[in-house]
Amino acid sequence: MRIKYFYQLIASHMGVLMFAVAILSTLFIFYGERVAYSDKAEELERYGEQILLELEQSRPGTDLQSYVTVLEAQNINFIVFDQQSRILYPVNGNFPSVELTPEEWNVIERGETLIVHRDTDRFDRSMTFVALPYVQGSTLAGGVLLAAPVSGIREMVAELNRTLVAVIAISLPFALLLSLLLAKIHVTRLQRMRQATSMISEGHYQVNLPESNFDEFGDLARDFNVMADKLQRSNEEIEQLENRRRRFMADVSHEMRTPLTTIAGVIEGLKSGMIEDQQREKGIRLVSEETKRLMRLVNENLDYEKIRSNQVTLLKEPIEAGELLEIIQEQLQLQAAERGNRLHIEAVPGEMVYGDMDRLIQILVNIVKNSIQFTENGDITLRAQAEPDAMRIEVEDTGQGIAVEELEMIWRRFYKADMSRGSGQFGLGLSIVRQLVTLHNGEIMVESEKNRGTKFTIRLPHQPVDS
Repeated sequence: MRIKYFYQLIASHMGVLMFAVAILSTLFIFYGERVAYSDKAEELERYGEQILLELEQSRPGTDLQSYVTVLEAQNINFIVFDQQSRILYPVNGNFPSVELTPEEWNVIERGETLIVHRDTDRFDRSMTFVALPYVQGSTLAGGVLLAAPVSGIREMVAELNRTLVAVIAISLPFALLLSLLLAKIHVTRLQRMRQATSMISEGHYQVNLPESNFDEFGDLARDFNVMADKLQRSNEEIEQLENRRRRFMADVSHEMRTPLTTIAGVIEGLKSGMIEDQQREKGIRLVSEETKRLMRLVNENLDYEKIRSNQVTLLKEPIEAGELLEIIQEQLQLQAAERGNRLHIEAVPGEMVYGDMDRLIQILVNIVKNSIQFTENGDITLRAQAEPDAMRIEVEDTGQGIAVEELEMIWRRFYKADMSRGSGQFGLGLSIVRQLVTLHNGEIMVESEKNRGTKFTIRLPHQPVDS
């Protein structure tokens, strides 16, 4: 059976309240009666001590009539008795003879006060009585017994109970109203969370629940908002990744279609004899270049996946920095010249960089190619400078530069620079560069300003000293 949480809260609140009221009422009645009987016994004991003091100062029966009058007005009777339980005072009173049990006599003989609550065996009605030992000199002469009916105490306890019932009757409606209010507040907060959860499940992540430090609901709302924010960011990243994937696939298809179309056209021309003999060598060279271009695209993808999955092993060794930069200059000199660029090298002879030769060449070739591509009739400088804890390698150009908001995006796998102009390499090159630098335990940074050039800085740790 389904029971709404609202009614569960009401039932739990009222159940706890009624249980607490029942326990408190029982304790109140129990201790109320005990206190009432205890107070009556203390009152009787005080009167008994005064009577004993009067007896010690005079003969028995002398000047006790005043006590009789005062105590009868309070519905209290007393007697003075001897060791044989004979009544010594009042001589002609209507107080019944009281026979004490041996155990009760033992209490009086020890000089202690005997207190008996609600006695019905020795009286015609329920009574509370107190017996105090009466000692003459060092001899027990008897005692003083004072008795009061229980009915007066019961009336007082009944009045207390009536007061308690009235208080409970008045408090319960207010308690019920407060329980309804608290249950409504909690259920409302849960309903808000349920609505927010439904929005999340439908893909609407822009949810913001009211937060507070008052209770666990506030903590839950804060955690829920953090979760929603993370889901929102994750969803945005997924959408961006999906957009980049679609863009990448479109670019790959476009880039591959062009060389494949060229290769297919040249082969068909050679096969059908449409290409003249003097053009055959040029056609074959074109097929070779387009084939290399396709291989580069495939190899870059495979290389990136190997690096990302830690399947690449570096063979680190000390390498002369100047020699490394000269290799890059020799490989890319002609490509730079085609765009009117000049390659410069700045390195101190003898300074060493510690790393994998092939991978360092791959890193620098990728960076310099980007510089060549976005620089025209400019200068590209490669410099190496030793620092106390690392070798610093810089590639600086005077080209188009990169907008500040795009600096972080150039490291993304599917990012393609300057797409609006249709130029630029796939975003795999710089992604590979960053991964390879990380494998060298190094770091790479880029500084750029639009139309003012770009500078890549790589810091590679020195070779560790064997201990």
